[in-house]
Amino acid sequence: MIVELLLGVVAFLALLPAAVLCLQVFAALAGRANAGEQGNPLGTARPRVAVLLPAHNESAVIADTLASLRPQLAAGDRLLVVVDNCSDDTAALARAAGAEVVERTDSARRGKGYALDFGVGHLAQDPPEVLLIVDADCRVEIGAVDRLAHRCAEMGRPVQALYLMHSPAGAGLKLRIAEFAWLVKNQVRPLGFLRLGLPCQLMGTGMAFPWSLAADMKLANANIVEDMKLGIDLALAGHPARFCPDAVVTSFFPVGEGAVKTQRTRWEHGHLNMILQEAPRLFLGALSRGDMGLLGLALDLMVPPLALLATLLLAVLVATGIGAWLGLSALPLMLASIAFGLLLVAVLFAWLGWGRRVVSFADLLSVPFYVLAKIPLYLKFWTRRQKDWVRTDRE
Repeated sequence: MIVELLLGVVAFLALLPAAVLCLQVFAALAGRANAGEQGNPLGTARPRVAVLLPAHNESAVIADTLASLRPQLAAGDRLLVVVDNCSDDTAALARAAGAEVVERTDSARRGKGYALDFGVGHLAQDPPEVLLIVDADCRVEIGAVDRLAHRCAEMGRPVQALYLMHSPAGAGLKLRIAEFAWLVKNQVRPLGFLRLGLPCQLMGTGMAFPWSLAADMKLANANIVEDMKLGIDLALAGHPARFCPDAVVTSFFPVGEGAVKTQRTRWEHGHLNMILQEAPRLFLGALSRGDMGLLGLALDLMVPPLALLATLLLAVLVATGIGAWLGLSALPLMLASIAFGLLLVAVLFAWLGWGRRVVSFADLLSVPFYVLAKIPLYLKFWTRRQKDWVRTDRE
């Protein structure tokens, strides 16, 4: 029966991302005792580094970001800020903080990708050995520059730092749950794949590249998740990114409700768009080459944001339950139940391993309300999808 077959296919497709998420969480837990990676000890000679910061009206945060970077730079390193279409005093503050500054003005070609391309072109006049990209609102923890540079040079491939976002002091429940979801996405899941020897997605900041790759990267675009797109392109070209959990970069979620909404819409619409556009390409590449790294990256990409995954699994569970009640095969309901159970197990163990400092167990029980509140955002993806880059207000 067609309906029965359709329910079975949908239930199987729902099971796949839940199983991947569960695998990542348990692999991360299994490797916690060996959380740090071995690399060149700090203090030994390392490659010459250029740190590139794209900045659009970042006067509120740029000085603190540069202050976290300058003590980590050695003789011969460069610290370049691309002041992109700015109308504030970002350039003056960056120069006062000791950074090299170039200014770019192009109202037609706006977005982080264009700023990065401009910066790489400027650095090409005196190229480093390793390019490190950091967002202008981030704090780079001590030792991160050395660790990323060493690892990047040793492996000859992109290296991604652990990028965490924190909710501000006194933040409400929504932001704290968002922080937990971010932690699962940016720490737990890539850590699990690292333990399995698989690559990770690029996260937009704390990204290190050998200059031989950086010089040829196609950066000049307005993709709203340019980091994820870049990571996929590099992986398909044979240069998948490696996660470096002992190099840490942090920032804060914006406080204003409008800024939070803008940021989430950009991230989550961009992720969904990448699933539709790039997952088939990754799967085909993995199958044609027999490449487990590409397969892992494809499977990781197929795991949507946690709130959306929960919504989809619940919808599939209800649909297959109705089908079983109407006398159709119970197999789709069994698959959907397993998928939903795997999601609950993954979230619970991620919370036990990493999330208790962020949200309490009582907070965790309120996640269904958080999920319901995000349904309009996902519906908007099909009706008024965000396609253009929009800066998040830091104020």
